[in-house]
Amino acid sequence: METVRNIIPFSDWKSARDTLRKWREERKRKSADVLNLGSVLLSDHGRKLGDEIWTVYEQVLIAALDCGELEQADEYLQVLERQFPKSRRVLKLQGMLLEASGSYDEALTLYDTALEENQNNAEFLKRKIAICKAKGQTTDAIKQLTTYLETYMSDYEAWMELADLYISQNQYSKAAFCLEELILSNPHHHLYHQRLAEISYTQKTTESLELAQQHFAQAIKLNPNNMRALYGHHLTCCALTKSKTRDSNTRYNDWTRSLIVQHYQQQAAVDKVELVQKSLEKISITK
Repeated sequence: METVRNIIPFSDWKSARDTLRKWREERKRKSADVLNLGSVLLSDHGRKLGDEIWTVYEQVLIAALDCGELEQADEYLQVLERQFPKSRRVLKLQGMLLEASGSYDEALTLYDTALEENQNNAEFLKRKIAICKAKGQTTDAIKQLTTYLETYMSDYEAWMELADLYISQNQYSKAAFCLEELILSNPHHHLYHQRLAEISYTQKTTESLELAQQHFAQAIKLNPNNMRALYGHHLTCCALTKSKTRDSNTRYNDWTRSLIVQHYQQQAAVDKVELVQKSLEKISITK
């Protein structure tokens, strides 16, 4: 891996700090980059970070776990344990290190002990669900996640996670319910409409295809640059050719095709426009 000194000037520690801070605020993992950048920042400029150093330690530790650098993660964990010996956040990091090393039973024991003091601690409950997933216990993960959402209904990531688990079990109706809950809470999020449309499209009934068409269209309305929604809408129109609304599907299909071609034209991808047009023709509604 290319060293950080070849990416960011070694003396420019403020740029490194600001970059890591930006990634935290935007909730971007970028694990390899964080590990590469943060490890040098901590080792060579740690004293300049003030109290922010502990947040950076945590950020880089999680990146090390993602990258499988367990020894480095353990080194940072020991630093945090000395500074915050009774911290619940550090306790969670201990459990995550155990998980990464495959010691799931030890991690579960640690989380259960912590939950005895606070049985509704969201972080530890979610870590237990993650262990179920890692062990391939999808049914148990669904049960625990369902119970979790009874208390934390506003956890959007948990709803999306539950939807993915249902999809892995081919339970598309239940997955669709999860996306409907998300849309009720945030009707202007184009990705939620796109995801519900994709689930509905997979079911391939006339009713589900019509629902998919509606939500793909809404996703496009909210974000005209959502290419997955554009292609999804195009495919859905083609799949509905046998319905009584053939003429309207043809109009919708033409509309979507024009938006797709327009997107590539705006991106100055002239060499791709003709190829895209030919590809769309192959899956178009026969008039």
